[in-house]
Amino acid sequence: MRFDSVAAWLEWQQVAHPQPVDPGLERVGAVFRRLGLARPPTVLTIGGTNGKGSVAAYLDAMLTAAAYDCGLFTSPHLIRYQERIRIRGCEIADELLLAGFDRIDAARGDVSLSFFEWNALAAFVAFAHERVDVAILEVGMGGRLDAVNLLDADVAAVVTVGLDHCEWLGDTVELIGIEKAGIFRPQRPAIFGSRVIPQSIGRVAAGCGARLRRLGVDFDFVERPDGWDYVGLGSRRRELPLPALAGSMQLANAATALAVLEAAEPAVLVPDDAVRAGLAQAWLPGRFQVMGRDPEWILDVAHNPDAARSLAASLAARGKSGRTVAVCGVLADKDIGGIVVALRQLVEEWIAVRLDVPRSLPEAELAARIALQTAARVTTVASVAAGCERAAAICGAGDRILVFGSFHTVGPALVHLGLQFERNGRPDS
Repeated sequence: MRFDSVAAWLEWQQVAHPQPVDPGLERVGAVFRRLGLARPPTVLTIGGTNGKGSVAAYLDAMLTAAAYDCGLFTSPHLIRYQERIRIRGCEIADELLLAGFDRIDAARGDVSLSFFEWNALAAFVAFAHERVDVAILEVGMGGRLDAVNLLDADVAAVVTVGLDHCEWLGDTVELIGIEKAGIFRPQRPAIFGSRVIPQSIGRVAAGCGARLRRLGVDFDFVERPDGWDYVGLGSRRRELPLPALAGSMQLANAATALAVLEAAEPAVLVPDDAVRAGLAQAWLPGRFQVMGRDPEWILDVAHNPDAARSLAASLAARGKSGRTVAVCGVLADKDIGGIVVALRQLVEEWIAVRLDVPRSLPEAELAARIALQTAARVTTVASVAAGCERAAAICGAGDRILVFGSFHTVGPALVHLGLQFERNGRPDS
């Protein structure tokens, strides 16, 4: 199989495998071994239900500021597929991506790969080609059977554990913790970035001999009026600037990133000035992203109850003088009731939208599920763009518009609002 454009490759990859989600390492592992790729000198793997994208962004920004050549793999994307693979701070070039797809296709023979498996292998090929110093890998789903787990992590972090993807990972936090902790490795550091830890995380770490380090036990952060301190096992970084990313959980996420860096020493050494620069420069669209005034727009990909509770805390801390109108688009397999309950005290009107993906919930059904949990007004529109237009029409000075529920909600909203990203990830309009 061979295509001449990234778009053609992606269209084919989305339908070539019989199952859109197909966890397991047997097929993708066989192709990975045939590729014979050189392993990056340092591999940092970041998993968790929520917060892993933020931790990965901090690591990339701080290591880049310290002059390391970093490869960053994340998913999903908001606007362009190329957002998922970043090298030295820039999106992967189409030419390098096409060459990677060709190489994977030649190596796979008759092995069928899922869309995400193609994506992960393309990142590995690109990182080997560019000889990155550090590979930062964000787990797609779970951890134990996720394609990024083909590379043994020098340091593995699980940021949070909550209920999401239950049909694949299990229906309890303890079962999901087993899957998340599958990225831990014997005799290597394992970081846990939350204060409440499932027992299964500790059991898996002890069972494989990983060196577990926990937020609130082995490392922590101390807030100050004009910044914060990181307190680690063997170090303390003082008078750090507040993270560039907004939201109630960002100090915990930043501290988790610093714990990963501390655990990776001496393979990587990041001085305090690079830490400060990285904290100030980290960029991650769609995570409590605040735009405009009168009305104010807040965009967040929160798509499970834990993320919705964090979003609610961030909204409450920010305050407002007027109404909050929510443009909400959620995939059909999510806990919509739990999401609405977390936010219902802060939202005066809901606009339910249909998402342009197969797993979308029809807007009328989404509205009905929202209405079961709130007495606020709920209306429907057929698309994210139409939802944004309606919200803008009914909001005025002092109001805010919350667009949330999925990457498939925030991405189209960014396009509608005219915000694209340059190849280095910064907004160009």
